[in-house]
Amino acid sequence: MIRDPFNIHKKNVFRATAARAAQSVSDTVVQVGTQALDMSFSVPKNVPNFGAAGREFEDRAWASVSGPRPGKGKGIMDGVQDRVNGLFDKKALPMYKDKPYLYAPSLRKRPMWKRKRILGSGALFLFFFLYMAGFFSSSSDNTLQTTPSSGWLWSSVAQEKGGHDWAKRRELVVEAFELSWDAYVRYAWGYDEYHPVEKTGRKMSPEGLGWIIIDSLDTMMIMNLTSRLEHARKWLTTSLTWDQNQDVSTFETTIRMLGGLLAAHYLSNEFPELAPIAGDDPGSPGEDLYLEKAKDLGDRLLSAFDTPSGIPYSSVNLEKYKGIPSHDDMGAASTAEATSVQLEFKYLAKLTGERYFWDAAEKVMQVIDDNHPEDGLVPIYIYPTNGEFRGENIRLGSRGDSYYEYLIKQYLQTQKSEKVYLDMWEESLKGIRKHLITYTEPSGFTIVAERPDGLKQRLFPKMDHLVCFLPGTIALAVTEGLPESEARKLPSWSKKKEEEMELAKELMHTCWATYKYMATGLAAEITHFNIADPPLPESAAHNAPQEFDPDPEAEWRKDFIVKANDVHNLQRPETVESLFYMWRITGDEKYREWGWEMFKSFMNYTAVPEGGGFTSLSNANVIPPKIKDNMESFWLAETLKYMYLLFSPNDLLPLDKIVLNTEAHPFPRFEMGRLFSTGWERKPAPKESEAKAQVKE
Repeated sequence: MIRDPFNIHKKNVFRATAARAAQSVSDTVVQVGTQALDMSFSVPKNVPNFGAAGREFEDRAWASVSGPRPGKGKGIMDGVQDRVNGLFDKKALPMYKDKPYLYAPSLRKRPMWKRKRILGSGALFLFFFLYMAGFFSSSSDNTLQTTPSSGWLWSSVAQEKGGHDWAKRRELVVEAFELSWDAYVRYAWGYDEYHPVEKTGRKMSPEGLGWIIIDSLDTMMIMNLTSRLEHARKWLTTSLTWDQNQDVSTFETTIRMLGGLLAAHYLSNEFPELAPIAGDDPGSPGEDLYLEKAKDLGDRLLSAFDTPSGIPYSSVNLEKYKGIPSHDDMGAASTAEATSVQLEFKYLAKLTGERYFWDAAEKVMQVIDDNHPEDGLVPIYIYPTNGEFRGENIRLGSRGDSYYEYLIKQYLQTQKSEKVYLDMWEESLKGIRKHLITYTEPSGFTIVAERPDGLKQRLFPKMDHLVCFLPGTIALAVTEGLPESEARKLPSWSKKKEEEMELAKELMHTCWATYKYMATGLAAEITHFNIADPPLPESAAHNAPQEFDPDPEAEWRKDFIVKANDVHNLQRPETVESLFYMWRITGDEKYREWGWEMFKSFMNYTAVPEGGGFTSLSNANVIPPKIKDNMESFWLAETLKYMYLLFSPNDLLPLDKIVLNTEAHPFPRFEMGRLFSTGWERKPAPKESEAKAQVKE
């Protein structure tokens, strides 16, 4: 029987008495078991300013146009929220994809949901009295924190105990996931978007697509959250249908929905001890639920590949099995999106034995390579009509990033049997080092810049947060998932690998610096840099500072520029993703410590009042931060998952046995077998072909 998710915390919710609720803040006493802890607290400085006059217009307008909360009756504004969605937020990305305040949060497994009180006639000021009750926990660090301010915070730990107790820290990540998930269940269950502050949701389609639910399945498995997984699985069984007249992003739906279902299938079959569910047992009804849903979705998504070139259209109508060209960019597709669906479709082909999934995904790679991108660097747009690139914009940020990620991961996915993808990766990395790597001034940080007008034109010193996938991907490619200490013993270790590993470490350091630069300790969406004119080549001497002086006037801060339009933080995972890879591969514990510091910043600055979970920030460079009322699905699918894996033993999802897709969904490495093979070969570039022809003559 499925447990009622709204009663998960019931036992604890009613532990607080009316007397405790009326208790003075300064005299707060918490009972933990039979032990009384006397604590006093000061009002924190770090809570988001939820009532700020400067809050973004769309956040202020949300309540006035929102439909009823799930479970509520319909009002006169029902449906208006969906129709006007996006009108107020032109800068927001579509749903797809410095002196930190040292405030150590203490999460609880069963937090007490708070009550909101409005004080004063006319409601000129809104105060939240938030009362934390005791919890069943083995830790004596659990304390009660209340505040009469307009914000909310986690209970404080005056001095973290347990030192480097990574198991304990991992449990805190689980608790953050539980709070985020339970808030979504309570306020927006079945909805595809969740807005933690207003506690509302929105569906992307008439019946909902399970955007947050499916994206979170494997995280719940990995964290052993069985009851929550059961509830999610029941929704898939009774409510999920792909037969909806809805246009969806080919790429986003593939990496999140198809990837999420395939990963859930993999984990439930290969690791049945993780969050075991009776319906997952071999031979039980519904044991193939995840794969059946994935196959149905895959068939619909495949219609996007029905183009003159084989490059998929940007969108697809699920009900009509029809691909839809991009309405922008003269119909061109994003290169990264077209080339970052291969892991998913190849694994689906392996599971189902249906080669057409394999062939469609593989054809894209052939078309890309037939364009002979200079030094392996691809422009960020490509036409599905003729398979040719549009423009010469080269970058590893948005629309370019995961093309490079999937080159090396395709090679690893098929047990290193498809050397063509290794060759393409090595060519691209060589091109990155030649054309995009430079160093900042005055401190010498290593960055990956952009060439918006082509490789012969100016270097633009800008890095999207998305670029921070690269350090981890480079390290993964160098050792192929083995620890560095083992890889160095192999005959294949070389000076080139040594240099690439050093590059990965330097880029990881720069990505972490973008966090340290911001007031909240949470990186901006985009960071610009000061560089020399002309830019220094990769071979130039450089020596970035290893420590970050917290002085606002510190020399290292002069290298960084964050513009007003770029100060938002969307809970992105790329940096902690790379920290995870760097820790697993190098064994250097500083990467774990950086992840822990990042986690504390997320807890400290993005928590929402009244158990709403966690939210994105519209300005992460002020304290208190300004909020952006949205929880991205990748907060659950990637950011918290990577945190959990970073703090876990290395034998949980070992890197030499799996590949993680660009949404952090794990797939196994597998042998292609007799049915599958690489169906194409690289063609020589035109100049090479002419030279060979002349030699023959």
